[in-house]
Amino acid sequence: MPYVTIVIRRGGALPELRPRKGTAVQQESPSPARILIIDDSNTIRRSAELYLRQAGYEVLLAEDGFDALVKITDHQPHVIFVDIVMPRLDGYQTCELIKRHPKFSSIPVIMLSSKDGLFDRARGRLAGSDLYITKPFTRDGLLKAVADHLAPRETPKPNS
Repeated sequence: MPYVTIVIRRGGALPELRPRKGTAVQQESPSPARILIIDDSNTIRRSAELYLRQAGYEVLLAEDGFDALVKITDHQPHVIFVDIVMPRLDGYQTCELIKRHPKFSSIPVIMLSSKDGLFDRARGRLAGSDLYITKPFTRDGLLKAVADHLAPRETPKPNS
């Protein structure tokens, strides 16, 4: 399994993400779009995976922010869904790390959370999220969020 080196600089700077030596980084391909789901709940990950795979997307799964950083570095997803409340590295911290990295800052990050308060939404926006969806989400809501954040060439045609 490939690993990522996380270099933390003194003075509170954000970590630098680099692929581990000998790890091939996949180049971005136009289709199918890769979607990363980061959630510590297996039920949420599997539900989102089912909806997205049925719609023709490639789906990557991560249990927490650290696992996600490895997958982002290795697979460069086109859209990222991230839960807020997770162990080790929460969704706000994960989003901020992604958005502060020059190579990954343009990837849309969509917060997924059962928290629906104004403060939670504002904190997500401050962390750099592009959208905030509350759980439980619907299939249509999830697919609309993906379609709205992908370039037109990356959106698969609906399965008949």
